[in-house]
Amino acid sequence: MKEILDAILSSDSTPADFAALKLPESYRAVTLHKDEEQMFAGLDSRDKDPRKSLHLDDVALPELGPGEALVAVMASAVNYNTVWSSIYEPVSTFGFLERYGRLSPLAKRHDLPYHVLGSDLAGVVLRTGAGVNAWKPGDEVVAHCLSVELESSDGHNDTMMDPEQRIWGFETNFGGLAQLALVKTNQLMPKPAHLTWEEAASPGLVNSTAYRQLVSQNGAGMKQGDNVLIWGASGGLGSYATQYALAGGATPICVVSSDQKADICRAMGAEAIIDRSAEGYRFWKDEHTQDQREWKRLGSRIRELTGGEDVDIVFEHPGRETFGASVYVTRKGGTIVTCASTSGYMHQYDNRYLWMSLKRIVGSHFANYREAWEANRLVAKGRIHPTLSKVYSLEQTGQAALDVHQNKHQGKVGVLCLAPQEGLGVRNGELREKHLPAINRFRNV
Repeated sequence: MKEILDAILSSDSTPADFAALKLPESYRAVTLHKDEEQMFAGLDSRDKDPRKSLHLDDVALPELGPGEALVAVMASAVNYNTVWSSIYEPVSTFGFLERYGRLSPLAKRHDLPYHVLGSDLAGVVLRTGAGVNAWKPGDEVVAHCLSVELESSDGHNDTMMDPEQRIWGFETNFGGLAQLALVKTNQLMPKPAHLTWEEAASPGLVNSTAYRQLVSQNGAGMKQGDNVLIWGASGGLGSYATQYALAGGATPICVVSSDQKADICRAMGAEAIIDRSAEGYRFWKDEHTQDQREWKRLGSRIRELTGGEDVDIVFEHPGRETFGASVYVTRKGGTIVTCASTSGYMHQYDNRYLWMSLKRIVGSHFANYREAWEANRLVAKGRIHPTLSKVYSLEQTGQAALDVHQNKHQGKVGVLCLAPQEGLGVRNGELREKHLPAINRFRNV
């Protein structure tokens, strides 16, 4: 592994040098163990500790198949799917691997007694499989997490519609929280040259998800002048939604849970901010009953901030806790677009406020190839910026996942894999200097 890292850190390594590197038989990776699936049985979600389930193991190098690449991972990041995997909710990810393994002999590689997690990476291509022409050893890349087979016509207009659509590092093995990773080469995109490895690794999943959910016609189709309610607006997902709203001429109404998070939203340029903790919103009277008076109070507060207008779009991801309120406060004909359920999957809302006001609920999941590419292009151009707040070592991934699980983080949490320290990998210093305050925005709060 030292020879691989030395080649990456050298300024004069050539594609031939990378192609000639000897690959190790094993590498270090953050894993779950199949024989521990029941380790948290009977515990509430909040009491499940990722530090107990996530392991740092030496694992065997997987076989490289056609259309695939082996990537040396300099940095990765923690997403909510890492947390869900680590606490075995809503289901164990080993079920995903088993089903994938039945698809083909090549997919069988993924069905193992351990699961290498991670749906983000920034790194360097080491090897490519048969049939790959667009990428070569030595290319500096980031990877989006869409894994598809595209043998069905269903996915040809929108790759997210492929019947065999999966999220790499969550529903497949050999993810990015490791020294090496196995990806399909259609997941690869150019690494933004002005960012460090850890900065470049952090947007991937959440940036592409926010782009499809908010900007794409497959999501809410946001336009100039729209009012957009963004739950968790300083978080890993919401922070990108806030940037897209501002960059697209919309008005974000940022819902946060502390003064510190409100300050981050103001630093991004948002003006309409609701601190739900300070203002005491409680949308549920008890476990079974929502409080519609709180929905109305939220609606009134939104109109105070928008000059009397309701929101055109609600950017939903908390799920159960907020969904009833989200449906209520959306304007007539507006859109609630949802991509997750971090507070619970069983949503409840009053359907009268949906059907009689002609509102739409749109389900949105990650992004297709083109959406992921466009989202990465905006990062590379300095239009959208990483929201990295803290960086952990690979050995500390369990703690990083716990911080995300307990909502102690801001923006996105990064993980150094092969990179020996932060700050490496910048190729365009001029563009970086121009945007440095925005790049460091979440680090300085």
